[in-house]
Amino acid sequence: MSYKKLSSLLFRTPVYALALSSVCASAQQVLPPQLAQGPRSDVPIAVQELRWHMNDADINSLTFRSMDSLFTTRSVPRSGPVWQLQRSDHPLDFTYTYEGETYTPDQFLDRTYTNALLVMKNGRIVYENYRNNSDERTRFIGWSMTKSFTSALVGIALSEGRIKSIDDPIDAYLPELKGGGYEGVTIRQIMQMRSGVDYEERYDFANPGVAASNHIAALVKNVARFADPARTIKRIHKPGEVFQYKTLDTAVLGWLLERVSGGSTLSAYMAQRLWEPLGAESDGFFIMDGPPGVGREFNGAGFNATLRDFARFGLMMMNGGRANGHQIVPADWVALSTRPTEAVPKGQMGYGLQWWDLDNGAYSAIGLQGQYIYIDPKTKTLVVKLSYFPPAEQDASEETAAFLKAASTWTPQ
Repeated sequence: MSYKKLSSLLFRTPVYALALSSVCASAQQVLPPQLAQGPRSDVPIAVQELRWHMNDADINSLTFRSMDSLFTTRSVPRSGPVWQLQRSDHPLDFTYTYEGETYTPDQFLDRTYTNALLVMKNGRIVYENYRNNSDERTRFIGWSMTKSFTSALVGIALSEGRIKSIDDPIDAYLPELKGGGYEGVTIRQIMQMRSGVDYEERYDFANPGVAASNHIAALVKNVARFADPARTIKRIHKPGEVFQYKTLDTAVLGWLLERVSGGSTLSAYMAQRLWEPLGAESDGFFIMDGPPGVGREFNGAGFNATLRDFARFGLMMMNGGRANGHQIVPADWVALSTRPTEAVPKGQMGYGLQWWDLDNGAYSAIGLQGQYIYIDPKTKTLVVKLSYFPPAEQDASEETAAFLKAASTWTPQ
């Protein structure tokens, strides 16, 4: 008899259901080998298990908007007047083509695992939709969209003279990095993901390499800081020559911002310089790689906010760094950071300073498993899509790209 059939029979009887659930609960207290090895963690076993499985396709529509239940967090509080977004609601009455078939936006929502979607045209919200029991108060994890927030903060710190030049070597600000692969690497090269350090962004948790092992130690078990490997990591390429996407690079930038903020935390600096003047509607928060007094913000992929507040950030970028009556990010930094390091071939994506660039002149913050802040300055189009793609689901990414291009060319009537 299969386990599925046995479970079906047992769960018809409450007593047997209770017995089986007790067995399952007991099994939950046994860590998989990848988590059991290495330093002991004070994080409860059940919580480690949830963090270990948070990207899984059968639960990520919930976990991606419940990170404050899974992690220690640090708030990025809002304050002051809210930037009121104008509205002109309109049905998405266009279609898009993917792999020779034509689809409607309603079909797109299901086909690409959408939790929430917001579309703006010419500075006005024309469409806003929440799904799967989420609403306007739900705070979603941005995953690697967080990198683009880090970029904006570097631009602000540069304008304040806290960073003298992005062509300075990173170890001039973080002497802890001397002697390792980051020594002599410029801030610009790190922002371009061209640091040259030997850190392959591969998350094969069955056979964890350096990135997966770092994820386990810092985020699942909280026994190390995510940026720690930067102290001793080796170099594999000459700095500036090879693009290789690494969340560790962004973690180093977060460490830099913490260091130059004048004794503040990254969250406090972001609240004062970005989130408050932006006129955010709700508090944001970072997940942390350790408990209070020890952990750092996971600034490479751990920022959480509401759909509308992600849109406010995107609209600020579209407006040349200006929002809510304030010039928040210098306009020249917006232009520089969203410009690709190299020309973008047709049909491909390039990379600027922690922003992805598309061949139609648009740019985007993009996060793991389907998080997007898409900005097309030419057509004044902004799309925020928050998703729960199954792991390694490439088709959904390609279909989303087709939808975003169609949304850019659409004109509400």
